[in-house]
Amino acid sequence: MSCTLAFTFSIPFPSQPVPFSRHNPPYLLRATSTSATIAVDGVPSKLISQSRSPEWWIDSLRSKVRASLLREAVLTYIDMIVLGIKPDKFAFPALLKAVADLQDMDLGKQIHAHVYKFGYGVDSVTVANTLVNLYRKCGDFGAVYKVFDRISERNQVSWNSLISSLCSFEKWEMALEAFRCMLDENVEPSSFTLVSVALACSNVPMPEGLRLGKQVHAYSLRKGELNSFIINTLVAMYGKLGKLASSKSLLGSFEGRDLVTWNTLLSSLCQNEQFLEALEYLREMVLKGVEPDGFTISSVLPVCSHLEMLRTGKELHAYALKNGSLDENSFVGSALVDMYCNCKRVLSARRVFDGMFDRKIGLWNAMITGYAQNEHDVEALLLFIEMEQSAGLLANTTTMAGVVPACVRSDAFSKKEAIHGFVVKRGLDRDRFVKNALMDMYSRLGKIDIAKQIFSKMEDRDLVTWNTMITGYVFLERHEDALLVLHKMQNLERKASEGAIRVGLKPNSITLMTILPSCAALSALAKGKEIHAYAIKNNLATDVAVGSAIVDMYAKCGCLHMSRKVFDQIPFRNVITWNVIIMAYGMHGNGQDAIDLLRMMMVQGAKPNEVTFISVFAACSHSGMVDEGLRIFYNMKNNYGVEPSSDHYACVVDLLGRAGRVKEAYQLMNMMPLDFDKAGAWSSLLGACRIHNNLEIGEVVAQNLIQLEPKVASHYVLLANIYSSAGHWDKATEVRRKMKEQGVRKEPGCSWIEHGDEVHKFVAGDSSHPQSEKLHGYLETLWEKMREEGYVPDTSCVLHNVEEDEKEVLLCGHSEKLAIAFGILNTSPGTIIRVAKNLRVCNDCHLATKFISKIVDREIILRDVRRFHHFKNGICSCGDYW
Repeated sequence: MSCTLAFTFSIPFPSQPVPFSRHNPPYLLRATSTSATIAVDGVPSKLISQSRSPEWWIDSLRSKVRASLLREAVLTYIDMIVLGIKPDKFAFPALLKAVADLQDMDLGKQIHAHVYKFGYGVDSVTVANTLVNLYRKCGDFGAVYKVFDRISERNQVSWNSLISSLCSFEKWEMALEAFRCMLDENVEPSSFTLVSVALACSNVPMPEGLRLGKQVHAYSLRKGELNSFIINTLVAMYGKLGKLASSKSLLGSFEGRDLVTWNTLLSSLCQNEQFLEALEYLREMVLKGVEPDGFTISSVLPVCSHLEMLRTGKELHAYALKNGSLDENSFVGSALVDMYCNCKRVLSARRVFDGMFDRKIGLWNAMITGYAQNEHDVEALLLFIEMEQSAGLLANTTTMAGVVPACVRSDAFSKKEAIHGFVVKRGLDRDRFVKNALMDMYSRLGKIDIAKQIFSKMEDRDLVTWNTMITGYVFLERHEDALLVLHKMQNLERKASEGAIRVGLKPNSITLMTILPSCAALSALAKGKEIHAYAIKNNLATDVAVGSAIVDMYAKCGCLHMSRKVFDQIPFRNVITWNVIIMAYGMHGNGQDAIDLLRMMMVQGAKPNEVTFISVFAACSHSGMVDEGLRIFYNMKNNYGVEPSSDHYACVVDLLGRAGRVKEAYQLMNMMPLDFDKAGAWSSLLGACRIHNNLEIGEVVAQNLIQLEPKVASHYVLLANIYSSAGHWDKATEVRRKMKEQGVRKEPGCSWIEHGDEVHKFVAGDSSHPQSEKLHGYLETLWEKMREEGYVPDTSCVLHNVEEDEKEVLLCGHSEKLAIAFGILNTSPGTIIRVAKNLRVCNDCHLATKFISKIVDREIILRDVRRFHHFKNGICSCGDYW
């Protein structure tokens, strides 16, 4: 039974033999032959050559190929042709192998013409199989199929060559179809066939890939073909398809497992982000007496890199030095550089780089990317220039994926978008990784529309591409768009004969840690819980980065108890995890708990960093723990080894100012080192002046701030608020006029509330929401009930010099009130209402929400830009201290 493979191709085959002679050698082999002019004992070598038998020439050619003397083998063939010695069916396979290894397409076509000239084009299946291999290595898919199609008597090797070639060209489904045809023609597959077929199955989307892969596994069992090659390939196949249990089962049940089997499983675990389990299997492997090699080390080092396990990474480094893996395997050097850079030990990474004698481009790329990841952007760019100018290596797509982010951030590289032109000039712009880097660049430059254009035109979007687009939206705080992109990614469809097939991509740890902040920003608790469930199901919840993001999400959605529960379940916590939970308690006004966590952190051996103390001071500030905060501030360097920075001064200024100790805060400002950036501290002090109506210091602070940051709207707004509260309406109007002259626009107050699968956004004074009329009507009714309970609107929050009645109308349109009204009307009684706001909640909204919580008997959790307010029975958790 015959089977037709319907492939589309185009190949220019020569109709006549291409001229190929001793005097016109191929372009890669322009060398002078030694056989025509050298004399031995006075006898010309040409005469010696003519006296040798054809068998001698064939054996000479084949031996040179076996010794990898490829060019010499081709010259031997040229001499044979010049001397009129006819090659046989044994000469051409050897010669074609030499040309295939040289990957010289032009030379290969000339030899192919000679194959036909000497009559081996159709009759010799061995020669035809070698031609298939030649065109595979030279990257000509059409020629591969055309040669195969002309083989009259295809044997097992013919089919193996075709299937292997299709896998090389990543024509996975076509490779499987070729395998079916092979079976239809009653050709028995070998272990080499099954290895290629299993590889193809691993690259077919789920669930089809898994179904076919299991069939290959079953066939191997039935035929008794489960040797180490097949087992190793099946372990890799199941790992790539996400079925690690099957991979582990195969390793456990296979008595002939070798180093390659262990390495394959370790690599699969790492690729599926099962990092701790990978370390456990490495330990088991060593205990069973299997000695790791360079591949083992380069596979496991990314675990240390991801988990920031510097000590384990150093142990692997020492092992590599001891057994010579570092000298023999450039991948080990690259993995070490990557590990040290991810653990923030850039100098150690550079020492590894400098100690490598054979610096391949992968090592250069690792160091350049490491510099860029740690924002050592000038060093990254200088090393890039050195690589091209001194080392003579041309940048590839991986290089540019590291260089582009460095160009975006570096002040030394002013014309950011010029790097895009460089990429195009080098012909690297079609690569997916480079496109991902360009998308990220335009997102960071605020040009998300250009990033979206690049994204939309990409046909081969992978998970990294989608993650990059999500990250761009999150970076620009377009959180609703980020969630929409995630939804599209998970619900991708592709056309098929039987209709649309869902082929959505599965989010990985990067996706989750990127999208969870959007859930947090929008207080989208339901979506956050959904992502948490996905993380648990896919064994990602215990990942330190994902776990930290989940802790942060629950905290910012108002679920402090869930935040702590997740924190306690994370097996390995880094400093980021500790910082997140400390900040969580601080945002909810639990300052003492935050300080207790700092002490626990120290006991458990985690070293605090600058961000830790920003979190601690914020916690003290929101809890009124002034003396405790000051004590920690003045002992930071001695007790914790952290030098106070400008951010810490700003936090302590806020701590003092919020407590009404505005003059002390002002004095601390004057004690700051001269080289510190004071903008943050001035801003904190201006906020304190607004809270406590300190006009005298407020004016001085505002003048300094506006001089430093003339385009920041909040400075003008706070000063105008101070003037308005003091009744200086003319001065408040003058401030607003200056804002307009400077082209500075106040950020509108926005609030978000999640309902069902949607996040509803409300803007102050906006009436575009479908339920707007209903909401305003409900608030008017509620207003009357609140007045009966003793509510008196705080009109000091209104900047405009208008009548009191008009001020009350403006207050009623504040975004958080609209979001709360939406929550009351659209959820069942007793449901907790969760609202997030982009600005600080005003005094009137805070007062009004206390009354609303009591009247409607609801718990209302409101998060503003500073902290959380839990309203229940007319009382707020902040104790009116915020």
